[in-house]
Amino acid sequence: MTDVARLAGVSPMTVSRALKSDRLVNHQTRARILSAAEELGYLLDSTASSLRSQKTDFVAVTIPSINNANFADTVGALNEGLKARGLQILLGYTNYDIQEEERLIEQLLRRKPQAIVVTGGKHTPRTRRMLENALVPVIETWDLPDAPINHVIGFSNAQAVQVMVDHFVAKGLTRIAFIGGDADRDTRGLDRRRGFVAAMQRHGLNANRLVAAGPPPISMREGADAMSHLLDTDPDTEAVICVSDLSAFGALSACQRRGVRVPEQISIAGFGNYELGSICVPSITTIDPSPRKIGQQAAELLCEILDQGALIPVRREILPQLLIRESTL
Repeated sequence: MTDVARLAGVSPMTVSRALKSDRLVNHQTRARILSAAEELGYLLDSTASSLRSQKTDFVAVTIPSINNANFADTVGALNEGLKARGLQILLGYTNYDIQEEERLIEQLLRRKPQAIVVTGGKHTPRTRRMLENALVPVIETWDLPDAPINHVIGFSNAQAVQVMVDHFVAKGLTRIAFIGGDADRDTRGLDRRRGFVAAMQRHGLNANRLVAAGPPPISMREGADAMSHLLDTDPDTEAVICVSDLSAFGALSACQRRGVRVPEQISIAGFGNYELGSICVPSITTIDPSPRKIGQQAAELLCEILDQGALIPVRREILPQLLIRESTL
């Protein structure tokens, strides 16, 4: 900063004010300082400023997977919404492990973020205590927990899958299976399976065709293997609901390799509205959870909180959409 001040012909304090957009520095002086900083490759170290103000310029975010297009869309929309406020995202990756989430949240909270956005509503008791005592806004996303910590923006995974079951039953299909993953780790997948079982029981149908495909996130290969197993053990199955579009694409590929026609012999549905499911042949019926809308609304809520101060807990429910495509026609 001293070097910048010397080159611009001002004091180091003026440099500090200019780089923080202090109104006391006029336009011409600021332009000269910014030019000097650019020439020297200088960047303002915000650490000391953060210590004085007890405020940082980032929002902490945790997601379970870095290669899931839905979570990427949520983070992208959140980032776009926060950019105008000069806020950046500090991202943590939990790998569907609530113990790893606990470790990450402890590290993130030590850095004193302006707020924290987490994916899901199931946490370890210690994580919950840390978030309840964080003294910053907490937003849980992608779920509608029964006992939210603070703010919630999400949807019911169980209800979304029940809509899919109702779609199949309305078509006269009754022998329906569900392909999912490790229920102990994938809480959203578990909710989808619970929704499947509840809907089947509501219709008076057998809900025992449950195929576990492996640890989350379920891959296309695991979806294919699960479908092959299902065709071997329950060849009279009329429809399959997969926990994701990726596993549904794998299931579709397994049917095509074995000469099982979709949807003439078996209908297949996924979850997530991935691009892959819309361009494959046949295209895959799915649930669109509106991941960008979750991120947009989280950003809007955070900006509202930062403008108005603490708000009473907000609960905003996203309504997933059933997209009927060729795989269930």
